Amino acid sequence: MKNRIGTFLLLLTIAFASAEAQGVRDLTRPAKGTVVSESQAADLTLTLSPASIRPIQAWVRTAGTADKTGKILTAYLDPQEGQLVKAGMRVRAFTPASKSSMFQAWVTRVQPEAKRTMVQVTLAATGWKESTNYVLEIVGDRGQFLSVPNEAIIEEGSKHIVYVQQQPGRYVPQEIDIGVQGELYTQVLGGLKEGEQVVTFGSFFIDSEYKLKGPDEAPAIK
Repeated sequence: MKNRIGTFLLLLTIAFASAEAQGVRDLTRPAKGTVVSESQAADLTLTLSPASIRPIQAWVRTAGTADKTGKILTAYLDPQEGQLVKAGMRVRAFTPASKSSMFQAWVTRVQPEAKRTMVQVTLAATGWKESTNYVLEIVGDRGQFLSVPNEAIIEEGSKHIVYVQQQPGRYVPQEIDIGVQGELYTQVLGGLKEGEQVVTFGSFFIDSEYKLKGPDEAPAIK
């Protein structure tokens, strides 16, 4: 096991050096794909996820201050973030002094101002009396889209690459066009069809193997 981990780290080191020497954008990937053995996949806990229609959520994080009642919080956002927030959105709030105590809340008012947007949040229960300052995580649903997990996407300059399972053990790089980027998933505008399996955890290793050994079948790491 130690030998496999050591070999894996060596592969990553060589891949980084190769990328710096050639320039990431200049690396080519023949369409044939690369092969990963069962032992490699097991050691890396290689996981796959289908391109599918999912709800995409975008979180806006900010700071808020409680009023005298301890239930109404006020926060200010820049105009760009303010456009993402609507009344009725769910909010998770906690104080810096007690991060383990999470309060459920909702956006009850959004008021654009000259150079900022005022957001009013109402807690489901009275907050901590010891603190009037809160960290707010506003959860916004952007809609249902064809999407893949964020960790499946490898960014190379302006390009976005995923590795698609062509058959068990063989993975092919595919450039995709992306749209809405959420907290967990990213919308796919082109390059993938619904149901295609992409590598999520382990995608960087697959990419390193591809750049090092090309599209031909690679021997298993022992």
